[in-house]
Formats: sequence, C-alpha cells, structure tokens
Amino acid sequence: MMHTVQPATYPVMEHFYTLQGEGAYAGQSAYFIRLGGCDVGCVWCDVKESWDASAHPHMSVTDIVAAALAHPGRIAVVTGGEPSMYELTPLTDALHAAGFRTHIETSASSPLTGDWDWVTLSPKKFKAPLQENLHLANELKIIIFNKSDFQWAESYAAQMPQQCKLYLQTEWDKRDQMTPAIIAYIQEHPGWQLSLQTHKYLNIP
Repeated sequence: MMHTVQPATYPVMEHFYTLQGEGAYAGQSAYFIRLGGCDVGCVWCDVKESWDASAHPHMSVTDIVAAALAHPGRIAVVTGGEPSMYELTPLTDALHAAGFRTHIETSASSPLTGDWDWVTLSPKKFKAPLQENLHLANELKIIIFNKSDFQWAESYAAQMPQQCKLYLQTEWDKRDQMTPAIIAYIQEHPGWQLSLQTHKYLNIP
C-alpha cells in the first residue's frame, strides 16, 4: 500500500512583502515569513504574540512559496519567533527551487537546519546560541539594551567567521538613550557598523 507524504507545514504568524529594515540588506525588497513559536523569551521582544506556536495557523510549504511568488522580489526572510526550532530544509529547498535567496534571522538557540544564503545571528542572553551554529553567521546583530551589552557583543564578535559583518542595534524603546552611545562606541571600535530599524522609522512592516 502506497503512503502519500504530507507536505511540510509551519505555524505562520504573518507573511508579507516589504523592505528589509536592518543589517546588510537594509532597503532591499524582501518577503518576510514570520514563524510562530519561541523558546527564548526576550523581555523586550516586540513580537511577543509570536511566542505561542499553537496560536498561529499552519501553512504548507507550497502555499508559503506561492504567496511569496506573487511579488517580484526574490529574497525570502524567515524570522520569528525563533525559526531554528523547526526543520527548515523543506522550506529552503522549495524557496530555492522557486528562485529565491534564502535569509534567516535567528538566535540560533536550536540546531540550524535548511540551506541558507544569508544567516543573521542575533544572540540573546535569555538562551544562548549553540556553539555549532556560530560559524554559519554572515552577519552578527547585537541588540544593545544597556552599556554592559557592548562587552557582551565583543565576546560574540571574537567567535565569528572572518568575513562576518558586525552590527550594533539599539533596542527600539531605548533608541534615544542608546543610539548616541552606539555611535560613540563604533567610532572607537570601527569593526562594528550601525544597524537601524529603518522600517520602524518609515512606518512599514
């Protein structure tokens, strides 16, 4: 008796076409796929409604890719929640087959699966990234909440691959207070770059 293989599904909180707001690809068109479910639990998280995976409808890989293909941009960004909680190979394979670059934004606190063209590693103090994931990072994005975070940022920068881009980004609610401190820090430590949440300044998703 033949068994049909059910297509992979993921809990999707939201998916939308916009401009990448942060990091090396800021300002470029991108399709965002925000997966529900997070086991990190940052106190300052701006999408806490993403944490409960069961609160979000499941979408098949086929439907996710079809939604992305409705737009002309060919960068697909998988974010969360915490996307490393899931086996993402079926999703990246389908996105690549459809002509997309695959990007992920992750704390890398679980084993990272899938075939990624760009990995944004954003480690969190609440649940550290797995050591095995650190060499995969194309860019390191550290959220600066207070001045002690600069030393914490350096501890991760020292573990990054040679070509990894290094970004400091203020926590949004602390931007008035911490942006000047970040600018001053980068002037003294020019290996770092400033990442702005430009989508929030522009009031786009």
